[in-house]
Amino acid sequence: MDFIDLKSQYQKYKSAIDERIHRVLDHGQFIHGPEVAELESALGGYVGCKYAITVASGTDSLEIALRALEIGPGDEVITVPFTWISTAEAIALVGAKPVFVDIDPLDFNIAVDQIEAAITPSTKALMPVSLFGQMPDYDAINTIAKKYNLPVIEDAAQSFGATQHGRRSCGVTTIASTSFYPAKPLGCYGDGGALFTSDDNLAIRMKAIRTHGGINRHFHDLVGMNGRFDTIQAAVILGKWPGYDEEVLARHCIGARYTELLRDVCATPDIRDGNTHVYAQYTLRVPNRDAFAEKLKAAGIPSAVYYPKCLHEQPVFAPLGYRYGDFPVSESAALEVISLPLNPFLSESDQNRVVEAVRAAIA
Repeated sequence: MDFIDLKSQYQKYKSAIDERIHRVLDHGQFIHGPEVAELESALGGYVGCKYAITVASGTDSLEIALRALEIGPGDEVITVPFTWISTAEAIALVGAKPVFVDIDPLDFNIAVDQIEAAITPSTKALMPVSLFGQMPDYDAINTIAKKYNLPVIEDAAQSFGATQHGRRSCGVTTIASTSFYPAKPLGCYGDGGALFTSDDNLAIRMKAIRTHGGINRHFHDLVGMNGRFDTIQAAVILGKWPGYDEEVLARHCIGARYTELLRDVCATPDIRDGNTHVYAQYTLRVPNRDAFAEKLKAAGIPSAVYYPKCLHEQPVFAPLGYRYGDFPVSESAALEVISLPLNPFLSESDQNRVVEAVRAAIA
């Protein structure tokens, strides 16, 4: 059993993906070919915002967003310590300071009621993470941001396709960022990502920054980077794109089935009112996680831990001055979380194997 079954996905869309790739090979426009613009149009329409801007990776997308907002040395950006390192890494890369806020124990997303206390005169943005496949309370977050005149950057690397009160992830904040890393709900066959905004000026700046700081070749208005999304990767996503809604529905159904069959034996994912969940990871909380994982492994069930250490525990962020105990909910989660196989191609019989193994491991 595969944890992330990319092979079955490729076989399903093989003819479309192959055709798309060979079209690129034939026309030879490997950088910013027509497939890139076609994909950006599709993504923007799906999310419901004016601009979708593809980039070379999800990490690049966060850095580009921060640079477009002119965030740099001396500035602070509020985020969470329970996430992949790219979130805070991008803040540090532009010279700003990550300021951490603990998470909600039920959905692993930012504890909204703690945000205001973390805001200082140096705060220049909020960067919540839509972790594991669902969004935090963006109505409340945007209300706080408006009060303090702060932009909000949604780190939606794991939540593309999720909704909140009918609005899609990547379409509810000043800027949003997602990742097309192969294991993400919508993945390419390498690194990739995208930015979303409806702000004309920010869109111009982000497009420039991703291409060495200029829209027109040999004219550089900003300090930029080589952050372009290559055409073959755009072709891969376009080959998969017609089936994405079906995959999102399958993820929802499998996640709901897991929860129905496991909620009586362990802590299953909690879905916030008004949310849908794309289950980039289906994450349980269990005591004695290492022993639990070994029992799953013995039963032939793969698992993964997202994330075994919080960011304030990482040596690179020691200069921030945080200590263990500062973020107890995040620290507790890091000791207990474990994710089960969940992908749109997981058969019901394999789902049953997973459930039986989990129940046996907990018994």
